Amino acid sequence: MTKNTPQNLQNQFANKTQAWSARFSEPVSELVKRYTASVDFDKRLANFDIQGSLAHADMLASIGIISAQDLQDIEKGMDQILEEIAQGNFVWSIDLEDVHLNIEKRLVELIGDAGKRLHTGRSRNDQVATDIRLWLRHEIDLSLDLLHQLRQQLATLSLEHAATILPGFTHLQVAQPVTFGHHLLAYAEMFGRDAERLADCRKRVNRLPLGAAALAGTSYPIDRERVANTLGFDEVCRNSLDAVSDRDFAIEFCAAAALIMTHISRLSEELVLWMSPRVGFIDLADRFCTGSSIMPQKKNPDVPELARGKTGRVNGHLVALLTLMKGQPLAYNKDNQEDKEGLFDTADTIRDTLTIFVDMVQGITVKADAMRAAALQGYATATDLADYLVKKGVPFRDAHETVAHAVRACEERGCDLADLSLNELQDFHQLITDDIFQVLTLEGSVAARNHIGGTAPERVRLEAQRILDASQAG
Repeated sequence: MTKNTPQNLQNQFANKTQAWSARFSEPVSELVKRYTASVDFDKRLANFDIQGSLAHADMLASIGIISAQDLQDIEKGMDQILEEIAQGNFVWSIDLEDVHLNIEKRLVELIGDAGKRLHTGRSRNDQVATDIRLWLRHEIDLSLDLLHQLRQQLATLSLEHAATILPGFTHLQVAQPVTFGHHLLAYAEMFGRDAERLADCRKRVNRLPLGAAALAGTSYPIDRERVANTLGFDEVCRNSLDAVSDRDFAIEFCAAAALIMTHISRLSEELVLWMSPRVGFIDLADRFCTGSSIMPQKKNPDVPELARGKTGRVNGHLVALLTLMKGQPLAYNKDNQEDKEGLFDTADTIRDTLTIFVDMVQGITVKADAMRAAALQGYATATDLADYLVKKGVPFRDAHETVAHAVRACEERGCDLADLSLNELQDFHQLITDDIFQVLTLEGSVAARNHIGGTAPERVRLEAQRILDASQAG
């Protein structure tokens, strides 16, 4: 039997690829390799991993840990690796576990010992935390831009339909007339808050963990501020244990993404309802719809339906990340490998969804006549009649009761409040005069709400223009 002498072990693992293989007396099983490897999904971090490594190498050279020649070789080697990845020629190996070791091994193949010196003063723990933050910062910036574009499209369509009237609903029952522009601006407000949340989340993402090493920092005289400045981080993480172990910044992003998708889902639900022939308020461009395999007349709003469904997927990733972190002691644990797939999918989902919705909103065809006809049903101006009586001195509760009687009478007669004659209206209250008919019109109803946040066409135009002006200024 071969003894496990240092020389025998060195020979045994001479061709092994793990950075830690000298510590072990037998190789990792193939099943464990597949189970623990992350390279299949974390290789998307490659560009950010190289970006972080180059900043780290620059810092090591600045403090004399590596030579200027080493730095030059590392930069040259990384350039070649970037080119290989871009051209699809880079060979990814599951034996090397993750993106970091794959790149490091290739770098050593290209430049020799200089590549081995690169990992001085850092660990994969702070390396991966840095990569994720660099990647996530990039994704947040993309999503912020898309949210601004979506708001612009909503505001543009709102300007066009600032005076287009449709029924506003509560409990999916006709409530009061609003303008379609006003309705769209409600979503512009939601997406505006989503952008604020993402921008605020970005502040906490944009902190550098590199330099925390495995968990305790490093004994090398590193310059973390230099690395932070090189990579565009606002500041460094202030505690090494926290820097490598927590993923609250990723959880916060997923929470913001879940709210974005919740707002997308609400808009999707309305697009589906509005497009139904039973409602017929809008039509979507054909490129966002599909047909039926059996019913040739069908035009299905698949995009908003699928976006509505993908909301559950994003919500699930948020819950998974929260559950992942809840039982972990300090510091880094292998559990955190599970942070990536859900996080990656969340970012992909909101980016793709927002990209499609920016285009889809531009392709909405508004059927104004159908909207107006629906607003004439369900006694949408009943509240206006009650407000009219209040302005004449009637207590609101009495006015509310009076109009309720009038609505009941209209239901029995099969007519609208505006169809009643002045004499008939006066039967319900003697203070009603012939100026009531202007109040009972749809146009009069929306125009009367001319205050900040109101549905009056004038206000809709002002709010839509404010959004457009702000996006141009930004």
